[in-house]
Amino acid sequence: MHILYLTAEQWPTFRADLTTLFGKYLPRFGITCDLVTEQDVSTEKAADWPAGKALLCKVPQNRAGQYIFKFLHQCKVLTTANYAQYQAVQVRDMTLIALVAIVMCKLKKIPFYYWLSYPQSEGQIERAKARGASAGMRYWFPLLQGAIGKFLLYKIILPNANHVFVQSQNMLEMLALQGVSPQKMTPVPMGVDLESARPDKIAASNDARLAGKRVIVYLGTLDKLRQIHILFEMLVMLKQQLPDILLVLAGDTEDKAHRDWLKQEAQRLGVMPQILWTGWLPMQEAWRYLKAAEIGLSPFPRGYLLDMASPTKAVEYMAFGLPVIANNNPDQMQVLTESGAGACVELNADAFAKAVFSLVNDGKKKEEFAQRAQNYIKRIRGYDTLSKTLSSKYHQLIKSE
Repeated sequence: MHILYLTAEQWPTFRADLTTLFGKYLPRFGITCDLVTEQDVSTEKAADWPAGKALLCKVPQNRAGQYIFKFLHQCKVLTTANYAQYQAVQVRDMTLIALVAIVMCKLKKIPFYYWLSYPQSEGQIERAKARGASAGMRYWFPLLQGAIGKFLLYKIILPNANHVFVQSQNMLEMLALQGVSPQKMTPVPMGVDLESARPDKIAASNDARLAGKRVIVYLGTLDKLRQIHILFEMLVMLKQQLPDILLVLAGDTEDKAHRDWLKQEAQRLGVMPQILWTGWLPMQEAWRYLKAAEIGLSPFPRGYLLDMASPTKAVEYMAFGLPVIANNNPDQMQVLTESGAGACVELNADAFAKAVFSLVNDGKKKEEFAQRAQNYIKRIRGYDTLSKTLSSKYHQLIKSE
């Protein structure tokens, strides 16, 4: 099966559900695709796309120009493609070009699939409202774009898609409330590439600052949305009972003002000595900090849009045999309930502090959680398993057309 795949992400991209799932694993099951998108402007020559051809365009630095150039490029590919070589067309997270794809698929009599990793249109509307009308075009443009995109998605694109792939079970349920048939949707959550991670082959970090510490870790972005300051408030409570506690923040944010605010907040609360700020690290180095930690923390705020997500932190911790303390985001709750590999609590400092203190002092439970964690990832959330399930779905869909 060969798919013409139009994606919102530029190439190369960091998205594992594109690079790992479609670029590495699905070809092993006979599912390949030609990737249609823009080239990363920071690269002179884009890396090869391992699952087929990369049909790329170069876009200008101007934001509006990027939209126009990419749309015209994808239109050209859709209208000039040799459809005899494709069994389906799939569009990811783009409403306007999806309309063109639907028309071409109907003309060429091949199936059209839509991949929804995030409700982009609702996200644009929320961002516009957060800015307010005083922001001028930074309010009106995303508000209009989001409103049009939302209408197109629910009234035209999803009803005309032969199948819809969604990010999580909760997203499936939320779209079902919008009138999309559950039988027409397949959730494809985020996973872990166990061939690349190889937890058994990675040594724990030898960072001298970890010596003699009870290490807990957060791996990921420090963006404002993630409310990392809650972990600082947690440390205020923990350091009284665990004076050797150390929180490793293996990540960063591009928002310098927010980074400065986080450090000021840590100073204000008196927990700067209990925090190790690593900044962004190569993945192999970040994983070494996971190997040195006792517990992985995964705070992920709740909300209509965020509840549809499939956070990667919890499953990544579990792949490395780390017990997880996470808040009750639906996907995280499902993972921890099914695996029995951690604690799922409310997103507040008190709940996280109590869960950490309870677990860090229970060696037997930590060991049980660690074993359950790795077993679960190998069975359910490794990309080898996810790709096998997804490939079966694609082959089933093609046979039924």
